[in-house]
Amino acid sequence: MSASDQAGDGNREPLDVRLLAPAAAGWLAAILLIAHRPLIGLFTAAVALTFACALALLVRRTSRATLGWAAVGVLVVVAGMGVAAALQVEGVRAGPVMGLAADNATVGVKLKIDSDPAVRRSPGSRRPPYVVVKATIEEVRARGTVTRVSTPVLVIGSEQWRQVRYGQRVDAGGRLEAVEQGSDVAAMLSARSAPRFVDQPPWWLRAAEEVRAGLRESVADQPDDVRGLVPALVMGDESGLPTELTEDFQTTGLTHLSAVSGTNLTLLLAFVLPLARLVGVRARGLTAIGLMTVVVFVILARPQPSVLRAAAMGLIALAAMTGGGSRRRAVRSLSVAVIALLLLDTSLARSAGFALSVLATAGIVLLGPGWRDSLARWMPTWLADAISCPLAAQLACTPVVAWLSGEVSVVAVGANLLAGPAVGPATILGFTAAGVALLSTEAAQLVGWAAGWPARWIILIAREGADLPGAANAWPATTVGVAVLALLCIALVVGLHRILARPIAMVLAVVLLAVAVLRPVGSLGWPPDDWLFVMCDVGQGDGLVLRAGDKAAVVVDTGPDPAAMDRCLRELGVEYVPVLVLSHFHADHAGGLAGVLEDRRVDEIEVTPYFSPPAEYQRVVDLASHHGIALRTVTFQEKRVVGSLSWTTLWPARVPALPPTGRSSATATDEGSPENNASITMMAELSGLRILLTGDLEPESQRAILATGADVRADVLKVPHHGSAQQDPAFIAATNARLALISAGRDNDYGHPAPRTLTLLSHQSTRTATTLTNGALTITNPNNHLTLTPGQAAPSR
Repeated sequence: MSASDQAGDGNREPLDVRLLAPAAAGWLAAILLIAHRPLIGLFTAAVALTFACALALLVRRTSRATLGWAAVGVLVVVAGMGVAAALQVEGVRAGPVMGLAADNATVGVKLKIDSDPAVRRSPGSRRPPYVVVKATIEEVRARGTVTRVSTPVLVIGSEQWRQVRYGQRVDAGGRLEAVEQGSDVAAMLSARSAPRFVDQPPWWLRAAEEVRAGLRESVADQPDDVRGLVPALVMGDESGLPTELTEDFQTTGLTHLSAVSGTNLTLLLAFVLPLARLVGVRARGLTAIGLMTVVVFVILARPQPSVLRAAAMGLIALAAMTGGGSRRRAVRSLSVAVIALLLLDTSLARSAGFALSVLATAGIVLLGPGWRDSLARWMPTWLADAISCPLAAQLACTPVVAWLSGEVSVVAVGANLLAGPAVGPATILGFTAAGVALLSTEAAQLVGWAAGWPARWIILIAREGADLPGAANAWPATTVGVAVLALLCIALVVGLHRILARPIAMVLAVVLLAVAVLRPVGSLGWPPDDWLFVMCDVGQGDGLVLRAGDKAAVVVDTGPDPAAMDRCLRELGVEYVPVLVLSHFHADHAGGLAGVLEDRRVDEIEVTPYFSPPAEYQRVVDLASHHGIALRTVTFQEKRVVGSLSWTTLWPARVPALPPTGRSSATATDEGSPENNASITMMAELSGLRILLTGDLEPESQRAILATGADVRADVLKVPHHGSAQQDPAFIAATNARLALISAGRDNDYGHPAPRTLTLLSHQSTRTATTLTNGALTITNPNNHLTLTPGQAAPSR
């Protein structure tokens, strides 16, 4: 064995399975039992305890009993989980709430707010934002009866619910809806009224809110990203975090920085305890200060299960990386933490956040020290620590992240490595600003200004990392896909220490990773050199590209995200756009316009004659004017030719009247909005192919096009309105398309593409492909053979 291998193996103490096995078994038991009736949990506990007692008597008579006692431990923990699950399920089921939810009953309730309100915006949606907040029903009024209960629910309300505060009691009305079994809430309450405040939070929560408000005030004069990130770094306060920055953090694997995680607490302790030691505090005094710091942190970050979990995992990870290599002690601590947290709240067993915390901590505990020692053979120890910690955590979490997001981040380790040095200063300065704000607003703003500079660096890493062509790669979020990824991760775990110990191997690995991320020659095999038509992966929207010559293309719609549209055009090598067509002005078709106009020549923008929604139309006008680009309105049945590409405009033939000033025209008719029905529809012809582009046409306009006598036969159909259920079967049949393409975003709240539409296309014997599962879709026609090439999926945004 070589010296480098010995370095990798030297830190490999045998695992202490006496607690690791019970923790894993208890977790599995909780996953299975939390979805069943309390009786099942109690029965499981009784059986496990019986076997544990019998096995314990047997083990006492043997001389070598290590594995036997481990088995006893497994059975005892499973029994405990059975009882805990039964109690939790009974607590959720108790009272009339679940029964009322099964009937979708309308109720009046008195609620205790158990979380900060979170504003949600559906990707690609034009619906108004909504608020999600967890609460406990303390009184329910329904069917003439008032019942006192203590039942957890999830509240969905209008933006008026942003005003509720953690720990406050409110009165409200709404409709109860059932949730899936195993959820940590008994029902979902769709609030139909604004909350009516009954009382204020306790004094200690009000004091914590003053500190949080002081921190927000200290960075109030900073740019939006900084103003949102500093409170998130310090206390997990994500209320001001911009949506786009959140998405960039997800793509680059930096999400743990903007949520309450063990990092926050360990950084605070790493600052407070040395400071206390510096002023002479020793022994029990240090312990007391450490405990007080933990208590204050938990109160400021909100005493919720996620905060307690993050605090426990953070302390374990800190001990693992600074405890002199005692892996056995760290594994025991992790096992005890998992068992204790699950006994306190068995619903954590099915929590993605809990799984990610445990796996990340396990990665740091089990893999981090060995990988650090391998790297430390040829680089400074501090740098080896900085690389091994995020690498171990990321690799351990990769299968779960892929299951949740359908993608694998390639830049996560590098982003964490680059952002890491700025996290400590930003966090500590943020905590200092929060404390100083209680004394002086002006002084706090000065400290907040200082905290903003390291925060700017973190934001820069997230922004630039997310925009790299290969930042994240699509991965099938299926059982088989995740299982394959897990096996690949295990293979890396087995052999990675040998690569880390060899500088040449590490250099080669970094070069290969850089090629995968930067893609100097584009995605492997994509785009094909002879591409004709591309449906870009822009999320929930349309972004279409028709080749019009060397480095030239006609673009039809731009999707909702400028960065995604720009990325697609760069990968296609498009530098000149003679005509840019906007089928209509909804944001999911025109929101990415700036991504096309920047860094490339655009001659003209062709638009629908229906100038609504007014705000989106005006935004397009302003952007065109800023770039000095002509804006022209399309005319019915006009024919255009650009190079070898030609197209005919089939719609709109007539335009509905615009609504009165100040009123939105987005209110749907029986079959769709007027904006959708005024979408530009065009038949493009290129290299022997007929490609029908339909915008968001609804059945009303689909039938109207057929009534004009237009020839809609096509080789390729861009399915109207992202494959929504609203399609006219006669129109789909008339196209007689060989291939149907659908552009839809992952996890969109519309259910696009609709099963009904996929069935309709199947009955027409039309092959169907979607960006949702295949990424960007490319059409070629070599030797008159229609060919579809799926591309690399863009990061989820």
